[in-house]
Amino acid sequence: MQEKVIVELHGVSKNYHNQTVLQNIDLTVNDGEFLTLLGPSGCGKTTILRLISGFEEPSRGSISINGQKVNGVAPHLRHVHTVFQSYALFPHMSVFENVAFGLRCQGAHKSEISDRVMAALKMVKLEQFAFRKPVQLSGGQQQRVAIARAVVNRPLVLLLDEPLSALDYRLRKTMQLELKQLQRQLGIAFIFVTHDQEEALSMSDRVVVMEEGTIQQMGSPREVYEEPSNLNVAKFIGEVNIFSVTVLATEGKTLTVNIEGSEHTYTNKRDFVVGDEVNILLRPEDIRVYDNTEVTDTQDMLPGIVEEVIYKGSTVDLMIRLSTGKLLHATEFFNEDDDSLVYTIGERIWVQWVPGWEVILPEGV
Repeated sequence: MQEKVIVELHGVSKNYHNQTVLQNIDLTVNDGEFLTLLGPSGCGKTTILRLISGFEEPSRGSISINGQKVNGVAPHLRHVHTVFQSYALFPHMSVFENVAFGLRCQGAHKSEISDRVMAALKMVKLEQFAFRKPVQLSGGQQQRVAIARAVVNRPLVLLLDEPLSALDYRLRKTMQLELKQLQRQLGIAFIFVTHDQEEALSMSDRVVVMEEGTIQQMGSPREVYEEPSNLNVAKFIGEVNIFSVTVLATEGKTLTVNIEGSEHTYTNKRDFVVGDEVNILLRPEDIRVYDNTEVTDTQDMLPGIVEEVIYKGSTVDLMIRLSTGKLLHATEFFNEDDDSLVYTIGERIWVQWVPGWEVILPEGV
C-alpha cells in the first residue's frame, strides 16, 4: 500500500534581502514518519520548519499539507504545531493551563480538556507537576511541557526545532527514546530539526542532510551513514578516514589503488577507469588495530604509532599516525575476545580493514 504524503515541498526557495537561504527544495514527508532535518547551523533547517508552519512564506515554490496547498494560509489554520528551541511558556499560568491553552481557544469541553491535558502530561512524565508554574521547573522540564502543549492539540504534523538542546546528556538520551515512542503512539508525522548526527541516526525513520540551503542526501539512518552521497555528508555524519588516491588498474568489476604505499583491490561499483582520482572512505569502526604480539603476517597491514587514546566506556578511540604521516581515527569495541583494549601513547601497532566496508567516491563529489 502506498504511503500517504502528509507534507510536500515542491521547488521551494527562500530569499532574505537578496540572499538565498533555501534553494529549490523538493521534499515529501509521509504520514506517521519521523523525519529529521540534519545539518550545521545556518543550513536552512529551521527555515523549512517556519515555511511549513506558516511563520514564513516561500519566495518560490509550493507547500502542501494533507493534500492542500497552504501558501498564504495562516499558521493557526494549517493543523501543524511547533515545539520551539525556546520554551515560550506562559509564566503566569500553571503547567496544566499552559498545556490546556490551545484546547480552551478551540472551545473544548472542560472534562475533555482535563482528560487530554493529563494524558499529554503523562506522556512526557510530568503529570505530578501539573499545577506548578514554569519558573518552578528545570529547563528540561519546561521543554517537556512545550512538547505536551503541542501534542495535546492532535496536530497532523509536529514540528520540533532542536527541542532537546536544553537537556543534560542523560535526560537528553532518555527523551530521545521517549519522543520516538511518543511519535509511534500518536501515529503522526514528526519533523525534527537537529545538528546532532547521533540524535538524528538514533531517532529517525529518514534523515535529510542539508548544507547551505540545499538537500545533500535523503535516506534511512543506515543509508546516509554507510553510503554517503558525497564528502560533505560523510564528514558531517560521524568521523571518517579519507584516502585520496588514483585508480591504477581495473579488471572486470574491480579496481586497484595504492593506499599509503600498499595496493588494495575493491569492487568497482561506479565504473571508474584507470587514472580516475577517487576518495576511499573508511569509518573509524572499520579499522582494525593490532599490537605486535597479535600478528605474525603483516603483509596486508600498515604500520603506525598510537598518538592518542580516548576511553569511552564501551569503546576506545585511537588516533594513529601511519609511517607515511597520515593520521587515522580508529574505534575499538570491548568484547569477549578482547576485553582490555589497553593501548599506550607511542605504542607501535598495525592496522588493516576488511575489503567491502569502504565507500568510494569520485574526487570533487
